[in-house]
Amino acid sequence: MLQIDSKYVTSALTANALEDLHPLLQKAIELEHSTIPPYLTAMFSIKPGTNQVQRQIIHSIVIEEMLHMTIAANLLNALGGKPAINKPSFVPEYPGPLPMGIGNDLIVGLEKYSKECVKKVFMQIEEPENPLVFKAVNLAEMPTFSTIGQFYLAIQQKIAQLAPDILPGNSRKQVTSFFFPSDQLFPILTKQNAIDAINIIIEQGEGTSTSPLDQEGELAHYYRFEELYRGKTLVKDDTAPNGFSFSGPEIPFDTNGVYPLFPNTKTGMLQAGSEERNRMNQFNLSYYSLLSGLHQTFNGEPDLLNNTIGVMYDLKLTAEKLCATPFPGKPGYTIGPSFEWIAEG
Repeated sequence: MLQIDSKYVTSALTANALEDLHPLLQKAIELEHSTIPPYLTAMFSIKPGTNQVQRQIIHSIVIEEMLHMTIAANLLNALGGKPAINKPSFVPEYPGPLPMGIGNDLIVGLEKYSKECVKKVFMQIEEPENPLVFKAVNLAEMPTFSTIGQFYLAIQQKIAQLAPDILPGNSRKQVTSFFFPSDQLFPILTKQNAIDAINIIIEQGEGTSTSPLDQEGELAHYYRFEELYRGKTLVKDDTAPNGFSFSGPEIPFDTNGVYPLFPNTKTGMLQAGSEERNRMNQFNLSYYSLLSGLHQTFNGEPDLLNNTIGVMYDLKLTAEKLCATPFPGKPGYTIGPSFEWIAEG
């Protein structure tokens, strides 16, 4: 399982005031965002009209990561903090580690879709403490916190201990959207709202303690990725020890339906003034616009979220053009999106 730097867990467990949780929730926002570029890169590398199940599953997970990022921002606002999205340090360096030292030596890059990438990177990111061992766990008895879900449990425990029933943040900064169901993205105004919101993040990523499904009956991220790796659908199976087995319909994978992206493409690899460089700059400007819009959304302009998510469409179109573009000087490769911070002007 992924390991988290113990100093962040210690900070959560030793918090004496809600303000002490502000930097941890900022890190949570950064963590939720950090998984989106690798997932999107893999999805964009799938050629249009091919490998539809792979594209659909990754897309569904990206949408939920955006939901989790928004929930984390709502939590920070609810506790009186201020999310910071519009700064270069918010964007991770790929390839590199995830925020908060998660994964120890796990290096996450921007690569084309492959079963190897799903197994060695994506499943590791989402791995619960006991994958497919659905035993109830008492938080008070845990000797250590080691997964992303357990990090959130530590924050949840402190909110339960420290927060008043009505949270101190400005309720007008709470973000909702018709893109997400109202029982998943809702205003976090009370202590119970905060507890419920954290449960959504944990269960969508890991499943519940007794099932690979979240409360909405959807497979958690780890198991959706495992379906792609195994090439088989996970279905209910009363004869299996945990009530589920990978015995459902096959998920075919066409390796020819993936563009041969050069891994971890950087803008500086492309000649200045070239069409390829301009196209990469266009992509990164759309990415900057997305982050800038999210910053405004999370800092007092919640109605901007729907328009901001619309920027994702521009990002998608530009990325798909990049992925189909041959990489000059690198025969056999195409250009991958770089997800670099390039501010307008």
